[in-house]
Amino acid sequence: MLTLHCPNCGVDVDETDLHGGGEAHLMRFGPGSTDDEFHDYLFMRDNPKGVHFERWHHIYGCGKWFLAARCTATLEVFGTYPAQTTEPPKDVIDTIKAKRPEWGGKS
Repeated sequence: MLTLHCPNCGVDVDETDLHGGGEAHLMRFGPGSTDDEFHDYLFMRDNPKGVHFERWHHIYGCGKWFLAARCTATLEVFGTYPAQTTEPPKDVIDTIKAKRPEWGGKS
């Protein structure tokens, strides 16, 4: 079972208290974007085997969103951080590099 630490309320919760929100750190397109840009934002997502950055909603707890870095193949969690963060924090990247030296660094 997947267990993540909610950085908002400070508790460790299992996946039954959470709802996945998809890929994190996406470039969002608003008014004035082309149809192709909006299409790609809605439908063209990465789904890698390995390190992935995701959005999670703590629905049965504090009700807030947060981001997590984890391995999709092993469920290993490298860290969680607030949803307002625009890129993965250095300590999370350092943890990934220490545990997965083969990781290419795509976020």
